[in-house]
Parts: sequence; structure tokens; C-alpha cells
Amino acid sequence: MSRLRAGLWWGLALAALPLVLPLAIHTRRTALRLPPAEGAQSSLVAAGQGGEPLRLLLIGESTVAGVGVEAQESALAGCLARALATRLGRPVAWRACGENGITAGEACERLLPLALSEPADLVVVVFGVNDTTHLSSLARWEGSLRALSRGLSARGERVVFTGVPPIRHFSALPWPLRQLLGLRAGLLDSELRRISAEERAQYARLELRFASEYLARDGYHPSALGYQVWGEGLAELITRSSCNGPATGVRA
Repeated sequence: MSRLRAGLWWGLALAALPLVLPLAIHTRRTALRLPPAEGAQSSLVAAGQGGEPLRLLLIGESTVAGVGVEAQESALAGCLARALATRLGRPVAWRACGENGITAGEACERLLPLALSEPADLVVVVFGVNDTTHLSSLARWEGSLRALSRGLSARGERVVFTGVPPIRHFSALPWPLRQLLGLRAGLLDSELRRISAEERAQYARLELRFASEYLARDGYHPSALGYQVWGEGLAELITRSSCNGPATGVRA
């Protein structure tokens, strides 16, 4: 079924090419480019709560690198760590291995060795936007996800894959380009859900009412509020799943 949907998407993309190609070129040339977050790529939160810290690792693309905010404490890593510490009542030692513009396949070569350099209890994997815009094939996407899952879980770490972000809401992309890429992102997300189940990893897609305040000034990456909502939603899902068994979504 996924291959059929992919074929239909390519048919639609080819039909729309005369319209979306100039838009894509113009957007690439004029888009505002924000730097990754500054500061340390690891830290400890809620140290005063006592107990053994939960070792949290995030590996992924620009959102793990913290693009859209000034410091990692305001990005996904810091927001998720604080939310987990609050819910678990224990310190969280977080580490972020992110690179702006990277695909899942490239991460297997460049980020995975770095991620495995230190042990972790919980690994959150964040990819999909660049694989969507780079038009990664479903086969390459699947192979990359399986390699990441198996590499990261080999020592017993719990692996959580976040859902592919909602590209259809990225205001930096003009209509109909964002609609076309949004459909492509949906294809990758469906594959991610299936592969997560087969690899015994958790799939975590945050379902929420989208608001413009969730985007940074580039219209492409999360704002501080967007990261906060994302982090709190992920923490709720992760902790709820730990107590009640597998879960695949949380609404905010």
C-alpha cells in the first residue's frame, strides 16, 4: 500500500512540477536561515530532586540542534528533560546530538557513532523534515530507521521515534509547495509508525491544534513556545506509556 501511495505522490508531484519548482527554487534562495542553539549540548536538570539521573539522549536534525531558539535549554532537549524530571520526580541528564540539514541516512554515518560514545537510558530520535525535502526514497528511509533503531537499542536503551513534523503548517513554504511536501511527510510518517512497531521502538506523534506562535521567525523551525509544547507532550506520552503499556499519540 505504501508503495502505491508513493507512486501516486510522484504522479501528483510531476503534474505539479511546473508550478512548484519555481516556488521551491525561490524559497531556497530567500528563506531566512537561523543558526543552531548556542551553549552546551548536555546538562543536568532537577539535580536537587535526588536519585539516580535518567540519562536522556536526543539524536536528530535541526530541532535537536536547537535551531529557532538561542540556547539548548529552550530547545527540545532542555524542554523534554525538564518535563520528564517533573513527571518522574528525578534528575535528568540530557545530551543532544543534532545537525542542521541532516537526513536519517547521513546520521547513521555521522551522528550514530557520536551518540553511542556514552550510555543512555532513553533515546529520542527526531528525523523526517530533511528526508521529506530531500525526497529520500521509502527504501532508504526504512533502511536508515532500522539502522538507527538497532544501533541505539543494542545496549538495552529504550528508543522513541518522534512523528514526522507537520510540514503542511510551515509558513515559510508557499502554497501549494507545503501541501505537496506535507503529503510526502505523511508517507514517511506512515512508514515510521510501521517500522517502529516492527523494531519494538516507541512511536510518538504529538497531535495538537497548530498555532502560528509555535513557529520561530523563519516560519520553519519551532519557537520557544513550540519546543515547550512539543517537549511537554513527548514527556506525557513517554511517561504514560511506561505506566500503561504502549501508546502512539498524545493530544495537547
